[in-house]
Parts: sequence; structure tokens; C-alpha cells
Amino acid sequence: MSQDLWQGLNSEARAALETKSYAAQPLLAQLGTTGVPIGQLIGLDHTTTEVSEAWIPGVEVIPRRVFPQRHRGIFGEFGRKGEGVFGKIGLWPSQWATARMDSGTAKGFHIHPPSIPTGTEPAAWFQRLFVTEAGNFSLRPYDREQWDAMFFVQGQVEMLLVDERSGMPRKIMRFFIAGDNHRGVDNAGIIIPAGVAHALRAEGSEDLIMVYGTSTSFHPEFEGRLASGVEAAPLPNDWLAYL
Repeated sequence: MSQDLWQGLNSEARAALETKSYAAQPLLAQLGTTGVPIGQLIGLDHTTTEVSEAWIPGVEVIPRRVFPQRHRGIFGEFGRKGEGVFGKIGLWPSQWATARMDSGTAKGFHIHPPSIPTGTEPAAWFQRLFVTEAGNFSLRPYDREQWDAMFFVQGQVEMLLVDERSGMPRKIMRFFIAGDNHRGVDNAGIIIPAGVAHALRAEGSEDLIMVYGTSTSFHPEFEGRLASGVEAAPLPNDWLAYL
């Protein structure tokens, strides 16, 4: 356009002005920035060079199908021992739990400590686990560190993962998962390795209900927190002054 669209603004506003770009980013670029619906990750071979550049090693997406039951509701499996993704990586949770997040709330970041063999450098251990012997799932110490398998039965969730393991590239994955009451391609579970920080945020006006399995039974010392101030609801100022 030959005419300056913003000529009617004062100089301070013109200097601060930004315009949003609507150009479509590649999927893998969105994964580490604005986030993607998790259905777009199902079926990706994350061992290929292009995908592995954005994918956090050890993270797995579990595709799910939710079936309507007329006049009754819905039905959906989480997984079967020894089959599917669980069977491939040799993991079956030793403890299952459920949690509800009120609409508009968030949790995390949580992180669980990786188990490093005595006499081994952490970076060398992770290189062996996830690079040089990435397909040797029997090496993974599931019984000595907490891996999470998360599923969502109600609501919609935004999830962020950050790889904080020593010697590993610091990658970020951000995606959106639909609960079972929103049947579609974004019904999925997620497996999160120890050493990968994770946070959840309930989207929309629904409460979020999740079911999750852990590779070990609950140990309070395994629950590390990073930037988790969002979980601490502030008290009114007059309460703080009184206390």
C-alpha cells in the first residue's frame, strides 16, 4: 500500500507497534514454541533426524481410541501390559492414581531424579541410554526412577516438557491433549522420563481429570519442583499482615 496505514498514530505508539505474523510455522518448530495438538505427533517416527531434533528422548505418545456407548457414555482403554507402547519400551506402572485440576489452574513444573549407575558420568549414561543403545529398553532403570504415564478422561490440557538431563540438549515440547469427553485425534497418553520437567495447565471452563501411572511407588524425595510458584495461591494482603 502506498499510504502509511499508521499515519494517524502518535510517534510513541508507532515506535512500539508490532504486527502478528500469520505465516504457518513447520510442525516441529511449533512443537517447541506455540505448541501443537498432540494428534499431529501420533505416528511420527521420532528416531528420524528431522523429528529427533525437536523430540525429547524417552518421551512417548500413546494413541488412544474412545468409543461412544449409546445412552450410557464412553469407553476408552489406557493400555495393556506387554502391548503397544508399554510393551515396546518394557514399562508397566507399579502405581496408578487420579487427580482433578480445577478449571483455570496449573501444576508444575515437576521433575523426578534420574538414577545414575555408580561410577558413571550422567552425560555418558544418557548418551548410552538414548543415543548409542536407544533401542535397548532393558537398560532403563524403571524400578529406580520415576517415569510417568499420563492420561486425561475429562477436559483439555496444555502440557509443557523440558529436558533437564545432564549432557542432553535442552529441548522443549508443548502440546495440547483432549480428554475422553472430547473424542477425536487428540485423545492420547504421554510417557515422561525421569529428568524431564513437566507442567500442566487446564484449558477452558472444564475441570481436568487425569489418571496416571508411575514406574515406582510414590516417594516424596522424588518430587522436585522448578518454577512452581503458580501452585501457591496468594493470600489477601490483610491476611498476610495479620499473620
